[in-house]
Amino acid sequence: MNQKTYRGGIIGLGFIGGADQVSGDALKQQVIDLDGTHLVAMQNHPRVEIVAGSSRDAGRRERFAQRTSARTYADWREMLQNESLDIVSVATYAPQHAEMTIGCAERGSGAVWCEKPIAPTLAAAEAMTTACQQAGTLLVINHNRRFHSVFRRLRDGIATGLLGDLTSANLQWGSGRLGNVGTHMFNALCMLTGRAVEAVSATLDLSGRPDCRGDAFSDPGGWGCLRLADGLITTFDAADFSQVPGTITINGSLGRATTGTHEVNLELWDGRSEHWQRDAADPSSMDLALTEIVLALDGTQAFPDEPQHSVHTLETIVACHASHQQNSAWVDIPLTGPARELEVNSG
Repeated sequence: MNQKTYRGGIIGLGFIGGADQVSGDALKQQVIDLDGTHLVAMQNHPRVEIVAGSSRDAGRRERFAQRTSARTYADWREMLQNESLDIVSVATYAPQHAEMTIGCAERGSGAVWCEKPIAPTLAAAEAMTTACQQAGTLLVINHNRRFHSVFRRLRDGIATGLLGDLTSANLQWGSGRLGNVGTHMFNALCMLTGRAVEAVSATLDLSGRPDCRGDAFSDPGGWGCLRLADGLITTFDAADFSQVPGTITINGSLGRATTGTHEVNLELWDGRSEHWQRDAADPSSMDLALTEIVLALDGTQAFPDEPQHSVHTLETIVACHASHQQNSAWVDIPLTGPARELEVNSG
């Protein structure tokens, strides 16, 4: 049986888009530490052909061309006009996501695989989801814990009573940045518990840590509480200059689970304990996400995540900013009034 080969393109050929270590050096991060990149995931998939990439940066275009046989463009609009693309990765800064995603939908792309956070404002995020829905374009936001085998195992265990009745949860991570890092943590929390955030009380950390993406961006960390469905309270600790490891701890009547980057430590109150870790031979979360994008385009499997989850994550982050402005008062979700207009100025 012949299976279609999907034509892939990438807008944004930097760190996570093009697996470009020169870009990573500017962020003081290593490509090898990422749980996959758009470029490598497309290279790894036997039914995806990378045909084009776009970046304003000539050096990134040159390095991308050296690693692939793809055509390169300085202007993403020109790339969409000249190329027929089934899957387009949008791996740029958040302020550009909406225009690029909507442009891909209007050009008939089958899927847009967009980096997180989904957008700086709720209006932009909602415009993205509406445009893709109207065009029949699959919109995938790269909250990669949703595609991580160990996180999925914990999600399924919690859903079937592994921890009993949930009693509380705690999040912590270093380096602040509610927009860029908190988006992963809040999204994963909702995935693992199967519950949405209904209210937020937060205080931002305004100590002024410079943003690694440049002076044009400001993405503070902070501290606070989230109230999830059924009254589940979650605390979060994300100071700008913190050095704590990123963990999600979920407490229940039968035990607790604590996540790391690729593992879960399970402690049950009857004395049993388990350690789950992703096998080194398992695919990266981005490899798995692309596999599921292809299956969805084939029509053989529904994609297991909705972009509305990422809109909800952004709304949670916006609510943190709104709460801070109100002296950490509880702010209900869905947001109403001026709070909906706030912009999260993350990269």
